[in-house]
Amino acid sequence: MSHKVSTCLWYDNNAEEAANFYVSLIPDSRVTAVTRYGEAGPMPKGTALTVVFQLAGVEYMGLNGGPIFPQSEAASIVVQCDTQEEIDSLWTALTADGGKESQCGWLKDRFGVSWQIVPSRIGEWMTDPDKDAAGRAFGAIMQMGKIDLATVEKAFRGE
Repeated sequence: MSHKVSTCLWYDNNAEEAANFYVSLIPDSRVTAVTRYGEAGPMPKGTALTVVFQLAGVEYMGLNGGPIFPQSEAASIVVQCDTQEEIDSLWTALTADGGKESQCGWLKDRFGVSWQIVPSRIGEWMTDPDKDAAGRAFGAIMQMGKIDLATVEKAFRGE
């Protein structure tokens, strides 16, 4: 038996705006379906109820459910980046217009969704058999907000 698994993100009333923003940032991403509230409410007729979208082929659903359940850092979208330019571009876009920087590559976007914008090599660094190198990389990352690839690579190499 096969099950399809996806993540649902709860928004007050801007799931469609958020989904359109996200798919504009991540390659191989698109909105695939939108359902709308009708006469029965509770949101105004025509407001998106759900927005199904894919980020780099991974499916999410945004739900406009009102202010009952706020977003939390307990769950985050992780984007692994190959270059500093990717990190910088996503970081700038996601922290704009009310987003908030955090530490270790974490941020919250203007919709309240938590993201980790991290180097694609982070897993390799953290699990390297050279525990000293892994510790240096981890220590460098712990000092950062937005990740600086060159600095982490130097720390990993012991430079």
